[in-house]
Amino acid sequence: MSQTYNPNNRKRAKTHGFLTRKKTVGGKRVILARMRKGRKQLTV
Repeated sequence: MSQTYNPNNRKRAKTHGFLTRKKTVGGKRVILARMRKGRKQLTV
């Protein structure tokens, strides 16, 4: 059986990155909520 979590920075960025978040309405909400909360890092 193989491992379930196989880290890959490119895939991580493409799935959870800033530009990907900005593309959708929900993603924009996520970024705004994190900005309001004062997160140091908004996305991956």
